[in-house]
Amino acid sequence: MRNLLARLKLIFIGEARNPLDRTVFHNISLIAFFAWVGLGADGLSSSCYGPSEAFMTLGKHHYLGLLVALASVITIVVISESYSQIIELFPTGGGGYIVASNLLSPMVGMISGCALLIDYVLTITLSIASGADALFSFMPAHWLVFKMPIAIFLLIALITLNLRGVKESVLVLMPIFLIFVFTHMAVIIYALVTHLFGLTAVVGAAAADIKSSASELGIIGMFLLLLRAYSLGAGTYTGIEAVSNGLPILREPKVKTARQTMKYMVISLASVVLGLMVAYTLYQVGPQYGKTLNAILFEKIAGGWGGGGYLFILITLISEAAILFVAAQAGFLDGPRVLSSMAADRWAPKRFSLLSDRLVTINGILIMGVASIILMIATGGSVGYLVVLYSINVFITFCLSQLGMVKHWWQMRGKVSGWAGKLLVNGIGLCLTAFILISVAVIKFNEGGWITLLITGLLAIFMLIVKKNYERTDRQITNLGELTDEIEQLKTIPIEEFDSRAKTAVVLVKDFTSIGIKTIINIFPSFGEDFKNFVFVQVGLIDASAFRGSAEMDHLKGRVENELNRYASLMRRHGYHAENCALYGIDTVEEIEKFIPKLLEKYPNALFFGGQIVFPKQAVLSRLLHNYTLFSLQRQMFEKGQSLFVLPIELSPKA
Repeated sequence: MRNLLARLKLIFIGEARNPLDRTVFHNISLIAFFAWVGLGADGLSSSCYGPSEAFMTLGKHHYLGLLVALASVITIVVISESYSQIIELFPTGGGGYIVASNLLSPMVGMISGCALLIDYVLTITLSIASGADALFSFMPAHWLVFKMPIAIFLLIALITLNLRGVKESVLVLMPIFLIFVFTHMAVIIYALVTHLFGLTAVVGAAAADIKSSASELGIIGMFLLLLRAYSLGAGTYTGIEAVSNGLPILREPKVKTARQTMKYMVISLASVVLGLMVAYTLYQVGPQYGKTLNAILFEKIAGGWGGGGYLFILITLISEAAILFVAAQAGFLDGPRVLSSMAADRWAPKRFSLLSDRLVTINGILIMGVASIILMIATGGSVGYLVVLYSINVFITFCLSQLGMVKHWWQMRGKVSGWAGKLLVNGIGLCLTAFILISVAVIKFNEGGWITLLITGLLAIFMLIVKKNYERTDRQITNLGELTDEIEQLKTIPIEEFDSRAKTAVVLVKDFTSIGIKTIINIFPSFGEDFKNFVFVQVGLIDASAFRGSAEMDHLKGRVENELNRYASLMRRHGYHAENCALYGIDTVEEIEKFIPKLLEKYPNALFFGGQIVFPKQAVLSRLLHNYTLFSLQRQMFEKGQSLFVLPIELSPKA
């Protein structure tokens, strides 16, 4: 059975990768073009619904769409430029969570992170649901019963793709992305070229429409209509933050690659949004039952081209359906990375920062995928309902990020060159995103927007509980007391000639803590005092925070070796032979299992020990938040006829 599972894993997920291979960062990272595909699809896909939502809000005042289009492009440029500044200031990634945590406060950062996580789950669910709607719009009505199963199947397929690795998932989806770009740019260019010689008439008609709108609605009324259309088209800007969050997966030099990716994203998104809004206006597109504005536009443009035109329309509309599936990829790329950053800061269970043997954050991918499946089933895949839920969260993160950057540049005034211009960019970004957030929250609150805020609030409460639990455990460990006196009371034996066949204690440790020291002390009462050798083994766990680049890996190795040296020095002062064994990998049990045979060759009379903390009260969260790796290792060693003695370290109930 185990061999069968291993074979299936190899087929669907692929061979394991070596995290210690210096070339692995280069091999799995994304150049700017691939990053544009993987991270830019979320933003570009918003052109399928953002511009049309804004345009339909204007009703019969079509030419006001030109003003909304210009405002949208300006907003895209401002938000992207502000995120380019975030990329330079925080080159290790993390996006809105890291910005708010460092520039405002950890608590505000946690709220920003919660908003981002919910946003990415909604990104995945909405993208798949929208894509399924578009796909089934070409099929007979009686096939609609298969829409939900197909949507769930597509979610599972994306989960599998992402478990294989980042680059693999992007390469598979790249043709869809490129077809979308080429077909939509062709439509926009055709619309503009065919109206080029009538530009004067278009300008005159626009001026007349604006004048009549002002006369009919009043200046204030027209302005409010423009603001409403602008704010309801806010879905257009979602996805711009993806590059900042996805920095760890970009090719070195990461900042340069990120800025190049951001340029591709801004140019493509601004061009498509502006082009579609202008084309809507030029062709006087109006709503029709059962059709999107884009579908109506494409039919008006290519409907008279005969069979070739019909084929072009079909390919273009299918590409819209398909890119919505691709857009879900941004949620799978960035959501788990935000979650791993929060896990590293202990807002979320630490297991969410663990990597699989394909070097992806497996638990994060699975939780995002499962949450999306649950949400898909709970909402029945209703795009209208999901759009309402989706409207708010990303702008919470936008606002907090801009606020943090405004605070930073104000504090840096006079200390760095160009601070005033950077402050201006982030200040404008703050005003724009705050306006959109307030507008959308007010307009959409009673339509279901309150559900998003409630879910985000509940997630924040859960993360507060997690953080408090970890902090309480730290205090309980501290309450083990000062162990210096106990260590000094250890029997000091004369240093003898080293004998590898003498009785040896192999102690599995994790950093130099009172847990490790207490484990050493507890060995002697139960197993005698005739140990001559001590071997300290620690696995430097390569998680998402360590696997960001060579510098982070070097830091991990330096820390592990330093902590092990403290144990060895301590025991040598008491006359014991002591040495260290530093191992590195993504799985503690696997690395120790592989190392044991080599260790036993040198120390045939070795006994293995590890300390396991025991909580005064076993809570439901204890098993989720704290690992029980030693018990897993003990079970594996027992199957091979080897023993590992797990020594309980009871924590104080006072904290």
